[in-house]
Amino acid sequence: MTDAVPAGSLAAANLLRRSLSDFARRMRGLRDAHGVSASKLSVLGRLYRAGRPLSATELARLEGLQPQSLTRIIADLETDGFILRSRNESDARQRDIAISEAGSMLLMRDAHRQNTWLANAMDEKLTPAERAILALSAELLDRLGDYDPVVERGAALRDQRSQMPISSIEAKVT
Repeated sequence: MTDAVPAGSLAAANLLRRSLSDFARRMRGLRDAHGVSASKLSVLGRLYRAGRPLSATELARLEGLQPQSLTRIIADLETDGFILRSRNESDARQRDIAISEAGSMLLMRDAHRQNTWLANAMDEKLTPAERAILALSAELLDRLGDYDPVVERGAALRDQRSQMPISSIEAKVT
């Protein structure tokens, strides 16, 4: 990541960050009083969206956590019956983690309340064109959330190398 960011981009980023922060606060306020933390809901959501069991290592990577940090969350979710752990069929040393029916139901109840509020707010406050823009914005935000400058630079470097003629690569090695 570079520090030389155009002022217009920084201003837009600041507005977006503040709006997302305020919006996230509003969504948190609409949660049921189930006592499940945001980090646990995030793990449940990740498992639900994956549609398959994940290893702890894979789940930690996707959530941007150290595996050690995930250990307590997994233990609590398992104790509460929101996840199921099973032995990995291809590697007996690994345990697979899947969302349970109770975990799925918790997510659906939580999301339903928030989705209902959001759908009503969008219908009341936005034009059809604005709703379409907002739907596109959700896709754009997903892409931005997936951005990792280290990975992006590595991929760009690999792309550059793959497009170099073999002779230029050999010249750099020798």
